[in-house]
Amino acid sequence: MNENSKLYEDTNDQITLTLEDGSELICDVLAIFPVDGKDYIALLPQGDDPDAEIFLYRFEEKGEDDIDLINIEDDDEFEAVSDAFDELLDNAEFDEMFDE
Repeated sequence: MNENSKLYEDTNDQITLTLEDGSELICDVLAIFPVDGKDYIALLPQGDDPDAEIFLYRFEEKGEDDIDLINIEDDDEFEAVSDAFDELLDNAEFDEMFDE
């Protein structure tokens, strides 16, 4: 796992997304991780839906409490980010096996 990667466990870090229809969706931060010199964030909507999708965005800090989430529109970029997130999860599961 990259030293700049952070997988969040048992934290209360949340982000509220404003959707196109104006509604809001509260998401838990799962991870912040770099890919090709850019930072990305993985978000999971709160709720009891076991099939909820994980949202991946490019992540830019604009100040201490101000961030920009940028949609990933390029298919190759999305695939690289998705692969990096999957690897981050795999590494966390692997590490967890040896922590027990």
